[in-house]
Amino acid sequence: MAETATRGEQTRALILDTALRLFEEHGYERTTMRAIAAEAGVSVGNAYYYFDSKEHLIRAFYDHNAERHVAASRPVLDSERDLARRLRGVLRAWADVNAPYHEFAGAFFKTAADPHGPMSPFSRESAPTRAQVTEIYREVVAGSDTKIPPALRSELPNLLWLFNMGVVLYWVHDRSAGTAKTYELIDRTVPLVVRLIGLARFRVMRGVLDDLLDLIRSLSGAT
Repeated sequence: MAETATRGEQTRALILDTALRLFEEHGYERTTMRAIAAEAGVSVGNAYYYFDSKEHLIRAFYDHNAERHVAASRPVLDSERDLARRLRGVLRAWADVNAPYHEFAGAFFKTAADPHGPMSPFSRESAPTRAQVTEIYREVVAGSDTKIPPALRSELPNLLWLFNMGVVLYWVHDRSAGTAKTYELIDRTVPLVVRLIGLARFRVMRGVLDDLLDLIRSLSGAT
């Protein structure tokens, strides 16, 4: 049974790797499930057994990259206590992990941008992947030596995930060599974000912080 499961996992990984290569070579729209199956050396039925559609291949890609993002973030999370360095390292790790897929990221984003689609990062179907990435930012906050008000600390991982989504949007449209502008965006905005977090400690910011957290909870409950 274990051998069968391992063989199945290998076939699934082969189909996904083949799909990603064909997306890169021929474009997402021009790549069919039949072409993916043929290139992977499996039947079309077998390809559909593991992935219901190309959209589900994208979901598997998201999940796989979330795991790689966690692994790539581990060195900075294990070695740094400074919040800015932790956040910068995790965001740069995301850009590094996704670098090979930048050329066809627009096609993925087009699918994910549908607010009613299951591939949307805000959809119910995407909740496990969203939770996995948010957990990275929970660790960014928990392992830092920055003093953060308890109310903000509990919501901060979700806010940092939204910050990550903003970086993703910029990265998709970034046409600079090696997406250098995305790395610059990360390097220049992280200190600003950390500075704003630091300001939340002061009493004069308490009312603004409470209103912000109230808004976030209200919007979260509406989705």
